[in-house]
Amino acid sequence: MKKLLSGLLAALVLMSCGGGKKADDQAFLNSLDSAQSKGPTIDEEVINSILQQIPSPLEISVLLKESGTKYNAGFLNTADNKSKYNSNYKKALNLGIYGTDLGYTNIFEKNEDGVKYLAAIKELADGLNIGQFFDIETISRLATNSKNLDSLLLITTQNFNSINHYLQTQSRANLSVLLLTGGWVEAMQITCQVASQNPNNKQLKETIGEQKIILEQIVLLLGFYKDDANMASLLKDMEDLKAAFDKINITYTYKESTMKVVNGVAVIEDNSTTTINVTDEDIKAITSLTNAIRNKIIS
Repeated sequence: MKKLLSGLLAALVLMSCGGGKKADDQAFLNSLDSAQSKGPTIDEEVINSILQQIPSPLEISVLLKESGTKYNAGFLNTADNKSKYNSNYKKALNLGIYGTDLGYTNIFEKNEDGVKYLAAIKELADGLNIGQFFDIETISRLATNSKNLDSLLLITTQNFNSINHYLQTQSRANLSVLLLTGGWVEAMQITCQVASQNPNNKQLKETIGEQKIILEQIVLLLGFYKDDANMASLLKDMEDLKAAFDKINITYTYKESTMKVVNGVAVIEDNSTTTINVTDEDIKAITSLTNAIRNKIIS
C-alpha cells in the first residue's frame, strides 16, 4: 500500500470546490494565538507529497473490513470534545483528528455519527477562520453514501492543497503541518487498535511499519517550528515515536520489469519488492507511544 492516512482522513480538509467569499485576513491573523507566524514558509509540494503517500479510503476500508473488525466508536475522539479546544494549536490538530474520524464513520456507513463529526469539523474550521472553505452540504452528501468514496477522496485531496495554499499566503504553513499531523496520528491510532485485535494479521502490521517513511517527513516538517513551545513539545513526542519506528527494517529489492499482454493491451509489470520486517514488540511500542501522543492532543 503506497499511501496510511488520506484514507481515514477522507474529510480532513473538506473544502468546497468553488470556495466562498474570502475571510477577513486581519481577523484571521488576530485569531491565531498559539500558532505564531514564526518559522519558514514550506513549499506546498513538500506537504502535498506527504499527503499523496497516505492510503486512500478504499485501501483502508478494504483492509479494516477484511480484518473482520467491527465499527467501534470507542476508537474515535468524541465530537463533544470540540468545545474543549480553545487554542488554535489544539483546534488545528483536532481538526485533523476529526477529519480522520469522519472518514472512519464513512467507511462503516455510520451516518448518524458522521453528522456529528461534520458539525465538529465546521466549528473548529470556523474557529480558525477557514470555515469559508468548507461546503458541509456537499461533503455531507458524499460522506453519507459509500459509493462516493472516490469522489470524497478527490475533493479532500484537492481541498487540502487549496487550504495549504491559503495558509501559505497568510504565513501560517504551520497550521497545515498540524492538520496533517493530527490526521496521521488518529489514523495510526485506529490502525494500531485494529491490529491489536488481529495480532496475526500481517498486512495490518506492515501497514503500520511502512508509516516509518511518512513519520520521518512529518518530523522534518515539525522541526521547522521548534522555536514555538507547543510545536517543540509535539516534535519531541513524535521523535520518541520515530525512535520506535527506527527499529523497523524496510528493504527494497529491485527486479527488472517485464511486459505482458492483457486483453490485447501491453502492460508493464513492476517486479521489485519491498519487505517490511516488523515484530510484535515493535507494534506494542508504537501503539503505546501513539496512544500517549493522541491522548495528549485530544485532552
